[in-house]
Amino acid sequence: MSGPAAAQIIQDRQIELISNALTEKGYVLLTDFLPLALAQSLLIEIHSLSDHAFKPAAIGRDNLQQLNENIRSNTLHWLTGNTLVQQQYLAVKEQLRIGINRALFMGLFDFECHYSHYAPGDFYKRHVDAFKGESNRVLSTVLYLNPDWQSKDAGELVMYDPISSASILTVQPLFNSCLLFLSDKFPHEVLVTQADRYSIAGWFRVNGTLFGNLDPPR
Repeated sequence: MSGPAAAQIIQDRQIELISNALTEKGYVLLTDFLPLALAQSLLIEIHSLSDHAFKPAAIGRDNLQQLNENIRSNTLHWLTGNTLVQQQYLAVKEQLRIGINRALFMGLFDFECHYSHYAPGDFYKRHVDAFKGESNRVLSTVLYLNPDWQSKDAGELVMYDPISSASILTVQPLFNSCLLFLSDKFPHEVLVTQADRYSIAGWFRVNGTLFGNLDPPR
């Protein structure tokens, strides 16, 4: 692959920072994660999608999925790599996957992600992205795409200690910041947003089995 998609975006020093934080705390918040041009291109694409391209977000996976607007009210659009900017973003995540595997031997096998839109009034109540032994999602990522976000817009992601349930991290969805955390460890929620809030939520997965299926789809 040529052009920006092939450029080495994730450098060794960033892999070391991420790996150390995941080992010590289980999460890390990065600022200015992507080259500015790529982050801006993702922002342009997400705003170019029609309302019909976004589907109501479900809870659960596969045949167990269900809609429950009392728990989650955002909409989403899966990235499939069918545009250049998506290919470039997925290439960055591939670099990250390889780097983390090299540093931490996590066995990350692939990556899946979607654009996420929270309209004013939307939220996602406290949950975990994976239950131990019941999912092959092991490392969650959220890239935020909200220029000029202000505190009054709310919509923060709040992460909780898995033992005490105390709040340990509050993340404003600031443009080009990226949160990574262990999927099965940290309960978290998205507070009610007062403005349109955009992000890319994704998960690195291991090649495991679930309900007798190998490496199950999203």
